[in-house]
Amino acid sequence: MSRVAAVDCGTNSIRLLVADADPATGRIGELDRRMRIVRLGQGVDRTGRLAPEALERTFAACREYAEVIGGLGVERVRFVATSASRDAENREEFARGVVGILGVEPEVISGDQEAEFSFTGATKELTDRQGLARPYLVVDIGGGSTEFVVGDGRVRAARSVDIGCVRMTERHLVVDGRISDPPAPGQIAAIRADIERALDLVEETVPIREAGSLVGLAGSVTTVAGIALGLPEYDSAAIHHARVPLEQVRAITDKLIGSTHAERAAIPVMHEGRVDVIASGALVLLTIMERIGAREVVVSEHDILDGIAWSIA
Repeated sequence: MSRVAAVDCGTNSIRLLVADADPATGRIGELDRRMRIVRLGQGVDRTGRLAPEALERTFAACREYAEVIGGLGVERVRFVATSASRDAENREEFARGVVGILGVEPEVISGDQEAEFSFTGATKELTDRQGLARPYLVVDIGGGSTEFVVGDGRVRAARSVDIGCVRMTERHLVVDGRISDPPAPGQIAAIRADIERALDLVEETVPIREAGSLVGLAGSVTTVAGIALGLPEYDSAAIHHARVPLEQVRAITDKLIGSTHAERAAIPVMHEGRVDVIASGALVLLTIMERIGAREVVVSEHDILDGIAWSIA
């Protein structure tokens, strides 16, 4: 058994998993799993730089995580940074801050590496489950990018494209510094067009239509699942491996697109940091399902964090 800590710092959130990993059994004993919305990618699509206030929010979360890691006696830590950090001119400032707080260098991984970690984390425990056709298509809808991975036990093909929920929201729904509430039909059409173009790129190298089962990861997908289940509050155990039919994803997406900020914020499973970006995230999921003809999405709470933990163990 190895006690490890995995940190995943994305465009919208930074997350921590502390676990005892047992390679012999293929199981992870979770000790602590937490998430903070820090919106590190605030404005990166427009400015190419990490904003000072976004960096400070992220460093505050790192200080919290350092206390947890120290208190649990972690042996090894791996800090992975994804889309926003890849794109930013001042990523060295971010790296220095992380080293100073956690003592480890953040690894700004490629989209392909991100895809491999996501696939491992999402599918490692699916191998013994019945009723899921293979190969799997794992889709990780992040804040800045979305990863597509097709595989069956191992990765066959993967690609990362820039259609994350934060990026789509900032690119198409912000007018004069304010997010449209609710968005106009033309704005939604522009997001759709961006997603469709990105899916054209994905299909050049990844056979997404050959998927037997669609496995969806990250906050946009799990939030849609929580809404579909009618949960009175966010319940990770109930959401993990839930199956949400296409018709329900479509109805929820339409409702989110047509809702105001206040109406979305009142949804019991909605994290306050997702209120402004959930409509874009749900639209990414819906468009993917329609493109590949998926009748349902299997939702996983285990994702890139679990893949990072396995890479250490």
